[in-house]
Amino acid sequence: MTIELIEALKAEGVTVKADGDFLELSPAEKITDDLIQQLRTHKPAILAELRREERREKVLRMLAENPNTQRIFVTDTKSDSNSVILTFAIRDQYTFEMLIPQEKYDAFLLLELIDKAQIQ
Repeated sequence: MTIELIEALKAEGVTVKADGDFLELSPAEKITDDLIQQLRTHKPAILAELRREERREKVLRMLAENPNTQRIFVTDTKSDSNSVILTFAIRDQYTFEMLIPQEKYDAFLLLELIDKAQIQ
């Protein structure tokens, strides 16, 4: 339902952005009471989806800016209070996310594992 709602809003010409714990919507004249109720009902999931897409766009942009790099990842330690979210992009292949419990996250070990695996 969340992705469908975001896509329906975009199709109607409504811009939806995450701004911290708030949803930023424009233009104001397209915001109805029914829409506000739907957004309130699904707000946490909408924010999570918008943040996920922001992370994905960030790693893809980083790959575009670094043509000799085959893989990029970013960490998000703020979106989930229990997990570190890793967003990976592998050139010409795919993007994906991993959730690692914060108490088990070790950035140096992660870099070592990626290097050993030689993900291309």
